[in-house]
Amino acid sequence: MTDNILLLSPAIATENRGDEIIMEAIQQELNYIIDTHFTFTLPTHTSSFHWYQVLRNSSALRTYSECKLKFACGSNLLIKDMLTHYPQWNINIFNYQPFKGTILVGVGASAHEYTNWYTKLLYKKMLNPDYIHSVRDERTRKYVESLGLKALNTGCATMWMLTSEFCKTIPTKKSSRVVFTLTPNSTHHSEDQLLIDTLVKNYQEINFWVQGRKDMEYLKTFTNINDINIVKPTLQDYTTLLKTSDLDYVGTRLHAGIYAMRHRHRSIIIVVDERAREINKSNNLVCLEYDKLSSELESLINSEFKTEIQLDVDAIHTWKAQFT
Repeated sequence: MTDNILLLSPAIATENRGDEIIMEAIQQELNYIIDTHFTFTLPTHTSSFHWYQVLRNSSALRTYSECKLKFACGSNLLIKDMLTHYPQWNINIFNYQPFKGTILVGVGASAHEYTNWYTKLLYKKMLNPDYIHSVRDERTRKYVESLGLKALNTGCATMWMLTSEFCKTIPTKKSSRVVFTLTPNSTHHSEDQLLIDTLVKNYQEINFWVQGRKDMEYLKTFTNINDINIVKPTLQDYTTLLKTSDLDYVGTRLHAGIYAMRHRHRSIIIVVDERAREINKSNNLVCLEYDKLSSELESLINSEFKTEIQLDVDAIHTWKAQFT
């Protein structure tokens, strides 16, 4: 077996720049491994191989199959029905073989309770039974362990650098400027309008980062947006903004908020689904549910609060120590 490393990336063919944030963080956290090996990257959102390529087992395919370590890099990859027409992790029983032995890095699972036999079979065949897997919340840990595998709740790898010492460098008081995000959602249009109105009322400068493919189109459905600055839909443009000072983050995009904290900005994350909700149970994000916006958002913005991310540092060290 060769000493090559394979990274399975959600940042390829993605509609969401949050996947790029995840991938950037994981590459940094795994640098102690990948820095000394030749590293390949293949997508998770799109299929890498056709079944007939796997059947032929060519030397090109064996290059990936024989990698010493294979890592599935974050995101909500573990859906519980792999019979769906377009799974998050786009593999099937006919082409999974090159990914046998994959190790999870801060991966999440979908919220559904039911999982079918085919999905369990596929994950058991593909995921490495000899290593402890890193998952991002307790629900996912229990799911991976139900497959007969070992797992630790390390939180999302994007948060691993947010130690208690680092969090002390994040401001506690309101800034004069803000960057916000939205997640297109017709059922919460009125709450998102309230979010915009509250930001316009309480900040001197308002910036909107287009993290997802349909975010700009969604923003245009609201009023009171004429004075909002648009940050182009690239991670580079968002990073450039975050390198400036006197800036808060408020928004529905989980990883945009975590990325802002990684750049030492105070962040309030509006919970839109189970992903932020489940991570928050273990990691103490500053979060607000939609039904609390009208009563609590403005007071939270104007209050003084500390960023105190809770990490299971021992779990992170235990997982990393497997590869040293």
